[in-house]
Amino acid sequence: MPYNSDRFSGKAELPPYMPDNPTDEERHALLWHSLKKGGRPEDIDDVIRALAPPPDVTTIAPPGRFKGMRVGIIGGGQAGLAAAFELRKLGFDITVFEALKRIGGRFYTYYFDEEERYYGELGTMRFPVSHETTWHYINLFGLKTRPFVQNNRNAILYIRGERARNDPAGKSIMERIYPKFHLSPKERNTPPSELQFYTLESPLLRMPKKVRPQLITTREDYSPEILYFDSQSARDIFEKGGLSQEAINLIGSLSPSVSAYLYHNYIEVLREAYAYDFVFLYEIVGGSVKLPRAFYRSLMSENPPEYGGIPGNLLGKVAWKSGAYVDGIFRMRPDGRVTVRYRDMDTGDHRQEDFDFVVCAIPFSTLRNARIDPPFSPRKMQAIRELTYAQAQKSLMFCRFRFWEKGGVDERIIGGGSFTDLPISQIWYPSDHARLEKAGDYSSWDFRYGTSPEEPGVLLASYNFIQDAVRLGNLPEFMAFEIIKRQVEQVHGLPYRYLDGIALGFARVHWDREPAHLGAFAYYMPEQKRLFSYAVTLPEYGGRVFFAGEHISATHSWANGAYRTARQAALDIARNAYRI
Repeated sequence: MPYNSDRFSGKAELPPYMPDNPTDEERHALLWHSLKKGGRPEDIDDVIRALAPPPDVTTIAPPGRFKGMRVGIIGGGQAGLAAAFELRKLGFDITVFEALKRIGGRFYTYYFDEEERYYGELGTMRFPVSHETTWHYINLFGLKTRPFVQNNRNAILYIRGERARNDPAGKSIMERIYPKFHLSPKERNTPPSELQFYTLESPLLRMPKKVRPQLITTREDYSPEILYFDSQSARDIFEKGGLSQEAINLIGSLSPSVSAYLYHNYIEVLREAYAYDFVFLYEIVGGSVKLPRAFYRSLMSENPPEYGGIPGNLLGKVAWKSGAYVDGIFRMRPDGRVTVRYRDMDTGDHRQEDFDFVVCAIPFSTLRNARIDPPFSPRKMQAIRELTYAQAQKSLMFCRFRFWEKGGVDERIIGGGSFTDLPISQIWYPSDHARLEKAGDYSSWDFRYGTSPEEPGVLLASYNFIQDAVRLGNLPEFMAFEIIKRQVEQVHGLPYRYLDGIALGFARVHWDREPAHLGAFAYYMPEQKRLFSYAVTLPEYGGRVFFAGEHISATHSWANGAYRTARQAALDIARNAYRI
């Protein structure tokens, strides 16, 4: 049902609060607030519609309709889990091939203790309020959520050796950081929020409303406005907007993710700005991995409660093969079935199975190493070879107390992130102690009742992309963590070697070095939306092989894209199953 923004007249002028476990209406109020503040409240229906789940698979066929038919799902990450969950409703017997021994894929919660009290996220860590399909599953499984602190006025900017606080007006940044850059008079007198709005969001206001949804949807053809931005890098747009090189350096320093992707497709910047992905976000209490675990438990249950009363005898059977690395997809059989070949990671033996349908839900970065015979369509094979994946590195530090939460009201950092031009790039503080002080002031956070900085805590001590991820992520562990500790001390103005007596444990991941991923997420280079975005969604082998994953979606790097494409693949298989 379309979202009726008229109901916010009057009350909508009051800033909404960020509660724990928000209802759909509360999430939509937060989204509407972002859009209104950005001058685009009329976009709310289009944003919600584009990110909402496709229809339920039972709208195509009744439960149990395809008993006896087999579906192979390559990859047990978010897309594979959701595809299996949906297809099971129609009675398909499903085999999931997952190369990893752990559940979750790029949902990678690392626990430092057996009781799972102290943890950090090496993978997915936050969910925007607008990502309807993700929230559909969070709510379906009854998971608890709380605000993820994206902005904190006490967080630190440590750039060119100068330290500033991230106050909303940008006064500290303009006084301390701006003088380190050779800015024009106009740039020098423009607050950082306005400088970033001008370069990152103002193109949206000049784009026709009917065109903007194309940023987060997939079409065979795109409007001229979309094609123009698809052909440009972020640096191209900044330079054409009249920014000096020092202003571009400043923006990249204030936002390391912008700096990392200056040479990538500007469409990726616009589509996240369009839906305000980085304004109001939430996290799953206890760790992001609770969502894939919930999927897995349901798939392994004979009578799962999440199926809304569908009898267990109508549900398909699910076989989960962990440690099964798929390295071949073939269509040689006269009956048209598809053969999946996989290597058992324990024994090294090769095995193969035949299926009526296959869902390929692994990244193209790993699919590139598989033998595909006969080859898929030329454009699909080109995309498998060329689609760009971002490098990303995360390092966690388990501390015996939360040094960042100490100090007065203008010093303690309870949630949020600090940014630096040092190689560690970003430091993210846990949000579990954070309570929003008042609605409308979304950068001011204080302690939740009953919490204390004396408690142990896990710091995301380094989160970086592209070159910095490669340079830090490829160092030996002992060298990397030594550098990380010293740079965290620099950012916070702590004494040298202060953290040696506080850091109790470390964990890290460099996603390029993970064999089942070979990259963190898809991220287009210029022209790749035009070239690949539609072609990658198309089935292969005469409607026997379908594709799902964030790389297939128009919202790269987010779980919502994985879930939406998985549901769409299930719908398409259900339609094609009638023809067999």
